[in-house]
Amino acid sequence: MADVFKLSASLKGHEDDVRAVLSPSARCVFSASRDGTVRQWLLTSSDPPTYDDTIAVQATSFVNSLTYAAPSSNHSDGLLVSAGKDTIIDVRHPFQSPDSDPERLLIGHANNVCALDAASDGDTLVSGGWDTQARVWSINKGECVAELKGHDAAVWAVMIYDDKTVITGCADKTIRIFSLGGKLLQKIPGLPDVVRALCKLPAGHPSGAAFASAGNDQVIRLWTLDGVEVAQLHGHTSFIYALAVLSNGDLVSSGEDRTVRVWKGTECVQTITHPAISVWAVSVCPETDDIVTGASDKMIRIFSRDPSRHANPETIRAFDESVSSSSIPQQTAGEGQQINKEQLPSSEFLQQKSGTKEGQVQMIREDDGSVTAHTWSSAAQQWINVGTVVDAAASSGRKVTYEGKDYDFVFDVDITDGAPPLKLPYNIGQNPYDVASRFIANNELPMTYLDQVANFITTNTQGATLGSSAQQQTQAPGADPWGSENRYRPGEAGAPQPSGDARPRSLPQTQYLSITTANLSAIRKKIGELNDTMSSDLALSSDELKALDNLVKQLQTSPKDPKPQADQLSAVLKVATTWPSANRLPGIDLLRLSAVAPSFAMHTSGEDGTIVDTLCKSGVFAVDTDKPNNAMLAIRVLANLFMTEEGRLVTDGCFEEIVSSTQPFASTSNKNLATAIATLYINYAVLLTSGAPATESKSREQRAAAIINASLNIIKPDGDSEAVYRALVAVGTLMSLGNEFRKEAAQAKDMGGLLQGIERSALGQENRIKAVTNEMRDQLK
Repeated sequence: MADVFKLSASLKGHEDDVRAVLSPSARCVFSASRDGTVRQWLLTSSDPPTYDDTIAVQATSFVNSLTYAAPSSNHSDGLLVSAGKDTIIDVRHPFQSPDSDPERLLIGHANNVCALDAASDGDTLVSGGWDTQARVWSINKGECVAELKGHDAAVWAVMIYDDKTVITGCADKTIRIFSLGGKLLQKIPGLPDVVRALCKLPAGHPSGAAFASAGNDQVIRLWTLDGVEVAQLHGHTSFIYALAVLSNGDLVSSGEDRTVRVWKGTECVQTITHPAISVWAVSVCPETDDIVTGASDKMIRIFSRDPSRHANPETIRAFDESVSSSSIPQQTAGEGQQINKEQLPSSEFLQQKSGTKEGQVQMIREDDGSVTAHTWSSAAQQWINVGTVVDAAASSGRKVTYEGKDYDFVFDVDITDGAPPLKLPYNIGQNPYDVASRFIANNELPMTYLDQVANFITTNTQGATLGSSAQQQTQAPGADPWGSENRYRPGEAGAPQPSGDARPRSLPQTQYLSITTANLSAIRKKIGELNDTMSSDLALSSDELKALDNLVKQLQTSPKDPKPQADQLSAVLKVATTWPSANRLPGIDLLRLSAVAPSFAMHTSGEDGTIVDTLCKSGVFAVDTDKPNNAMLAIRVLANLFMTEEGRLVTDGCFEEIVSSTQPFASTSNKNLATAIATLYINYAVLLTSGAPATESKSREQRAAAIINASLNIIKPDGDSEAVYRALVAVGTLMSLGNEFRKEAAQAKDMGGLLQGIERSALGQENRIKAVTNEMRDQLK
């Protein structure tokens, strides 16, 4: 069994799916997760291999793409590059504290950045995102130097092929080859399904191919740069998410079928089954050829061909047992065929017959009536048990109980990242549109989701595997209930935003906006860690910690109205306002999440004033604060107050105090802080245009003028895209107060010149900004 990959190490530390991994050297691994962190793992011992981890990047939302810019004269250790849902590409020196400032923040994408690749020059970077954009960046200049245009859906994969060429893979089922300057050189359309992964092949590859692609059609395809397909690699039984290449040219792939596969030529030579449904990421260490994987069970695993780097026998045995004890949804086993138990062979088959190829799957009927899956290992010349197969509810007649009723299906629907999925129950025979309408109404979702949800129900009750009830009943151990791709997320398919006049009108905004995404377990864990370092007069007591735990549970189960109690908020305020400023962040975050509750305003008001007074007295809005994230979260608290009538009374009564405290931050270069302020201003705009009474001392128009004046500090050609867009919506909404006010405001603020500056900038090319500026020009006519 020489030359076979075996487990070297299992790295546990993330609190959600691991979506990207890389290993630039034998002593270091980086991993990115939906838990909002990038972790750095440093080798501390080689016998057996063990690693210590630290957080390298703490983002505001999930991180799902990583790359490493090679060492250069400017950066001797290279640069770690990460990105995700917050649309910001974070470039920083590896091995530094997450509290340290990044080297660069590259801003330009309008949606989740899901693909990154860096050139060997240490400067050139390419990114792809759900916004249908692919961009070429100069890290040293900190700017986008070219756009790779023409994509009609999410750009799932990008690859710098050489110093002149970049290749993209897209959800529009097309591969495109560009010059680094942005010229389209070659287009490979008409692939069977979404392209998710690309990988460069070494020169002289036996197939004659230059690169490989893979995606939802379960096939790895090898291509020349002229767009000629020269080979197909078959073996995966579900989506393929990632590709990598070994130094000898062998390919490595990972996917939704729980496996990592190693390919020599067109033949699979090893299959490594994981105890997780989704193996999201695979990478190869250039120094050792070790394989690194990231999966939906929150784990990073390293596999090595070198016996000196293998884990000890006990660790390898535990890994094998975790695989064999897994429960496998029928759809991901054996190429998705329906299973007739009576026709399956007994376990004697495994001793009597060998497999015909690496990774071949054989179902076995066990004596107790269950069905187990086994794969053939060519290297070991034996069948390996990879788990128990669970049949689908529709084929077995089994029902799923939800809220006391039985259903044929109970789907998971992810609406907000970081929040538990919503449950969508369905019985065969129901009208999908009726069920979708009821689901949308019950969960207060936009009606724009109606067709998507109804189509999802129709598709997935006719045999498709996404979100099947079998998966709900018996997931594999460690299969993260939030993380699997086998779940519906409205909009995640990467459909492009409507452009120009096709977009619905944005003005005036009529709904209040909240900012409620969070990783509650990470927040609670951080408070516990910090509390252990506090002096006795600042540390939370056992009763206060218990109150905090109860609040976290309420936020998890009822995020729209967690019903925070006075003792719970008192404990949170102690963290948020009395702890050292460097340690207040998790406390302010819990205040933000609690602020959407009607009882919040009452329990945070008293003789000393409202929550606004409390935050101001704490110093969080001090102009010279060195903790902008504290200010950012405090402003999110104020924005979330608008979600209840009680909260709006507070923000209405504290208008002058809030605007004077937040306006100095409006010109910030901190993207998240600017976006929080713009969201606050949108909510004031909705309040002022909704007919809600303003206080007698200030007219509605005067308040509107104050918000417009503050918003103009955000609306600038070199500002952050999301913040500028929201600030434009705030101003445009206030301009609907009336003709006389609109004319006065437009003349006083040179609104025409302001719009012209935005339209001529790079921001003005974004469809949503173009649409809202067009609407504002219509207002000025």
